[in-house]
Amino acid sequence: MRKLNFYYSLMLLAVGVMAASCSAPQEKEKTLKEAFDGKFLMGCAINVEQSSGRDVVGDSLIALHFNSIVAENCMKCEKIHPEENVYFWDDADRFVQFGEAHNMFIVGHCLIWHSQCAPWFFVDEKGGLVSAEVLKQRMKDHISTIVGRYKGRIKGWDVVNEAIMDDGSYRDTYFYQILGEEFIPFAFQCAHEADPDAELYLNDYSMAKPGKREAYVKLIGQLKEKGIRLDAIGIQAHAGMDYPDLQEMEQSIQAFIATGTDVMFTELDINALPNVFEDGHENAAVEERFEYEQRMNPYVEGMTEEAQRLWDSRVDGMLGLALKYHEHFRRVCVWGLCDQQSWLNDWPMPGRTNYPLLFDRNYQLKPVMKKYVK
Repeated sequence: MRKLNFYYSLMLLAVGVMAASCSAPQEKEKTLKEAFDGKFLMGCAINVEQSSGRDVVGDSLIALHFNSIVAENCMKCEKIHPEENVYFWDDADRFVQFGEAHNMFIVGHCLIWHSQCAPWFFVDEKGGLVSAEVLKQRMKDHISTIVGRYKGRIKGWDVVNEAIMDDGSYRDTYFYQILGEEFIPFAFQCAHEADPDAELYLNDYSMAKPGKREAYVKLIGQLKEKGIRLDAIGIQAHAGMDYPDLQEMEQSIQAFIATGTDVMFTELDINALPNVFEDGHENAAVEERFEYEQRMNPYVEGMTEEAQRLWDSRVDGMLGLALKYHEHFRRVCVWGLCDQQSWLNDWPMPGRTNYPLLFDRNYQLKPVMKKYVK
């Protein structure tokens, strides 16, 4: 009987130890916004499923980990202003309400962009290009109406998006064909008049390219000479396994900072798949399209260990630059929450399985980020 009591006592002791260990406070992992607190805002582009609450897991993770959001698609011209004098506010309103509910720094994207622009914007009733006067009036109406609606609520705007080519020349868009270089300062002027307190940004990809870097440094100078408000340069940071060259990226960051302008990574993702462009050039032009090829989709069942290690190192490289220059970094924003929702699964070749974001297809934060949130 004593022997049984002894073993019974041991069992009770073990249960007590286990209960005590379970009830002891566990060290809580930081969120992404906590991990980079005091360095820069941690942002995420969100889609309408998340801002509407239909993606319950996604929107809860965004609320937990991020303190800034940007509209992925719902504020682009073709969505929010599909016809002249016709605006669709529902999705944009929900996006802003989501940010306000979670006390976030809300960014509007984007006011002037050649792509995903409503077809009516550049043409007259006969189908020809409108005059400079008509286009300027349409730009002013578009910008004033949208920025004015969210005055004091949206804190920053991507005013002009992707205006410069990699070689430093202006992109040959209808904005440029009709108005020339004037369309950029005019857009900024309209945005500032609509909300004088809002931050205003230029935003583009391939910013590590020397030609594009020099063009933007020149453009920043021209805007400053005109007294135009410009708060930061958005470096989209659509990266891949072998681009951009991080030394060139650092030179661009240094060059922009030297103008007295802050910088941001605004659309960060790391393309894990082979570059379909034969010359290996960097690109994020949404209009590019290629036919599907199996060899360009090698990780249908998941990334190899070697590929994952390389991907992780690219994430560390990009975040390392942001941390190194954090005094001049306003924000690091990832272009989407988790892998299955990324635009890169279908661009520029539809049907690929990509792994470009910080959360995996099961909404789990990827292991490479654990060192930042511990």
